[in-house]
Amino acid sequence: MRIGELSKRTGVSPRSLRYYEEQGLLTSSRSDTGQRHYSAAAVQRVSLIQQLFDAGMSSRVIATVLPCVDAPGDLGVAEETFTAMMRQRDQIDADIAHLIETRDALDVLIRANSRHRAKLSMSPESAARSV
Repeated sequence: MRIGELSKRTGVSPRSLRYYEEQGLLTSSRSDTGQRHYSAAAVQRVSLIQQLFDAGMSSRVIATVLPCVDAPGDLGVAEETFTAMMRQRDQIDADIAHLIETRDALDVLIRANSRHRAKLSMSPESAARSV
């Protein structure tokens, strides 16, 4: 199938499919006129790539995980894939911890602003302005 058909069947833009190919995540053959042609298995491959992106993996990490799909019986590849996925999970955990710290710091500022606004609303000047 050509790139447009793969795009329709997967819901992934042709631009993204070309990017996947540039990154070594997807392969195609070329016609004499240079058009890309994909096998029927490319639909499943693109679906898997999308799942991996949805799991927060970068194309670089995905490239290290896909060999496990291509060589499912290779324990060494399976171990490398496991390590890559665990490294990715650890990074997500670190990102979550950082976001929680950032949110907590913002909460401190919000509370300070709330106290400040409360003081301003109780001042004689603000009472005079509201009349």
